[in-house]
Amino acid sequence: MADDAIRRLLATPPDLPVLAGLPALTAAVTARGLAVVQAPPGTGKTTMVPPALAALVEGRVVVTQPRRIAVRAAARRIAQLLGEPVGQSVGYAVRGEHRSSPATRIELVTTGVLLRRLQRDPDLPGVDVVVLDECHERALDGDLALALLVDVRTHLRPDLKLVAMSATVEAERTADLLGGRAPAPVVAVTSALHPVTRVWCPQPSRVARTDERGVTPGFLDHVAACTHRALVESSGDVLVFVPGAGEVNGVVRRLAGIEADVRPLHGRLSHREQDLALTPGPRRRVVVSTAVAESSLTVPGVRVVVDAGFSREPRTDHRRGLAGLVTVGVSRAAADQRAGRAGREGPGAVYRCWSPAEHARLREHPEPEIRTADLTAFALDLACWGSPDGAGLALMDAPPPAALLAARATLLGLGAVDTDGRATERGRRIARIAADPRLARALLDASDVVGPDRAAEIVALLADDVRAPGGDLVAALRALRRGGPDTASWATQTKRMRSALPAGAGPRAPGGHLSDDLAVGFVVALAHPDRVARLRPSGSAYLMASGTGARLPAEASPLAGFAWLAIADADRGAGRRDATVRSAAPLDESLALEAAPSLLTEDDSVVWADGQVVARRTRRLGAIELSSTAMTDPPRALVAAAVRDGLERDGLELVAWSAAATSLRRRMAFLHATLGPPWPDVSDDALLADVDGWLGPDLAKIRGTRDLRRVDVTSALRRMLPWPQGGRLGELAPERVVVPSGAGVHVDYEPDQPVLAVRVQEVFGWRATPRIADGRVPLVLHLLSPARRPVAVTADLESFWRTGYPQVRGELRRRYPRHSWPDDPMAADAVRGVRRPRDA
Repeated sequence: MADDAIRRLLATPPDLPVLAGLPALTAAVTARGLAVVQAPPGTGKTTMVPPALAALVEGRVVVTQPRRIAVRAAARRIAQLLGEPVGQSVGYAVRGEHRSSPATRIELVTTGVLLRRLQRDPDLPGVDVVVLDECHERALDGDLALALLVDVRTHLRPDLKLVAMSATVEAERTADLLGGRAPAPVVAVTSALHPVTRVWCPQPSRVARTDERGVTPGFLDHVAACTHRALVESSGDVLVFVPGAGEVNGVVRRLAGIEADVRPLHGRLSHREQDLALTPGPRRRVVVSTAVAESSLTVPGVRVVVDAGFSREPRTDHRRGLAGLVTVGVSRAAADQRAGRAGREGPGAVYRCWSPAEHARLREHPEPEIRTADLTAFALDLACWGSPDGAGLALMDAPPPAALLAARATLLGLGAVDTDGRATERGRRIARIAADPRLARALLDASDVVGPDRAAEIVALLADDVRAPGGDLVAALRALRRGGPDTASWATQTKRMRSALPAGAGPRAPGGHLSDDLAVGFVVALAHPDRVARLRPSGSAYLMASGTGARLPAEASPLAGFAWLAIADADRGAGRRDATVRSAAPLDESLALEAAPSLLTEDDSVVWADGQVVARRTRRLGAIELSSTAMTDPPRALVAAAVRDGLERDGLELVAWSAAATSLRRRMAFLHATLGPPWPDVSDDALLADVDGWLGPDLAKIRGTRDLRRVDVTSALRRMLPWPQGGRLGELAPERVVVPSGAGVHVDYEPDQPVLAVRVQEVFGWRATPRIADGRVPLVLHLLSPARRPVAVTADLESFWRTGYPQVRGELRRRYPRHSWPDDPMAADAVRGVRRPRDA
């Protein structure tokens, strides 16, 4: 019966541009089992390609869509064309909802549903064709699904037929990945768009487009004003694009009372509200939508588009552990797709809420999610697939290494993977829950403490991303329990979360008696242990366990004053030091420790501060200091490191360098430079690197500058002398050298070459320059007058006596006539005092 309905549809199809490409598509799938359909939005590819493929095979055709609203709309549209209700020939499956039967031939599913089926049973029994729609959006789930399906077809199901559908030139890259060595055939479908007039509507100069909270109320006023203008200047239904559900509601409120039906459209609406937006009515309509209507959905009757120029994209600050959707400027490619919605049924117009100059500065394409999104769920899927780093998978883009490393660290903290990145049994259990891995972990672990029903309620609250008044998640939970606009969606989520827990699960005492305030905080802390936060001493901001600061959105926030918070959502704008808390719940220290035991550390800290060794034992929860006590007997290695730090910062002058110590150090440095090891290096860098070595037993007594000044540096240096070579120190680098006069003259080792400063008369009789270091180094003689004034410098005494001495002898005789200045100094006797010349 299903096949009959499908054949009837294909025999008398609706007039859609995609029909021209169906023969080429079916031929390619029959011949290769692979194809890529490149067709712009509105050509009917989602409506007609699945029936055409179903007619080729006996099994089921599974078609993915990136959004639940698109899944339901596509299933309903195909079922209407078949003349059947949804659930017979055409069914669908989204998270928490499933409508199909054994007779179902075409099944629409979200990409996430397909990924969970692949993880559960990669063979996909009963499925003959998988169609991946909207591949051009480059959603993270879509990229991963494509890679896993190629892997399945290569290794498990060579008979599985794959079709990817894209609205852009990305089709060529997709074809390369899909086909491997031989690219998959590309079937291009064109669509004759009607002309679309562009109207530029930049906001007044006094109106800011965005601020730290997102799109400004003033700009939403401007979008509403542009919509009023479009209604007056153009005919047909109007489709307004804004970035998120909050902006949708804001523009809908601003348009209240106009002569048209104003319909919101976004993924959090009920089925009935979504149907109202997608169904033409007796009056003119204004549909205010998120990007869901950009390509995934076709809104009939639209002849005018008003584009606010924004989109929501995932962004992750891996260093601070903050992730979420952020409002960014639309890309030119997305703006063109939005404009195209106005030209499907006739000539239309697009009102762009920006200027031509701003348009020229827009990026060409949106960023693929794999480059910007949090990769925790992606990394868990890879681990469960058996490819923790994605090696060997046909990914459109490789995941950024830093982002994948951060995701692996998160999963390791959840116990979902081991140190090699392989999925644990706990990780596989987390992966089976259709939620972010952090929320799945919170659901599993919180049920024992707060009870399964309350755990399911709170996790559903977090999964639905319900906006909390004043950031207070507890108030949001109570409002949902009382009933409100988001209650139906939350109740469905709660039921689904509860079904993931064992039927007999229950709280263990005393956790089941926690107040709602602490229960919500505990669940949030389990999901985001790095966002557990404590009030700073100043009382004006919080410090999260991740090390990032956080501030409440307003001083009058209902969360103000709590010592501990569990933060579910926070964002940090450019140029701001602290993140702004968007949703949180109160917590206490004991629950914080229970929720984040892996972050609890105790470390000994020994530092040099203000001339003192400060030793403390500190207990921390991540970056949050819980307690700190003084240590009376700190480890020697830590004391050495602290003293080294003090000496590096304040200099080796902190120790008392006597003349003897300085002289010894210079002699040792000379021998190290001349002879090398085992003579030790006593340079500043070397002494700082081996504080423990040269300070030796004195180190344990050092607690500050005063103790350093008491150190016997000469003895410390002597401990460094090598044995037995150290016994030759006086021979190799003598402190004094006995000259011919009998005097012991000090050797200066400070210059690059040792210097002996001595009066000329005291070295009469020396023929050659004395050498040290086993004869390797000649002393540099600084020859002095009787008044100890410089006369000459030489390292070759014999040459000086022959050539230099005759030149200075006359001057010396004139100045010092009472002294003897012999003609042949090498044969003369050295003198220490005054000796009259023999001929005087």
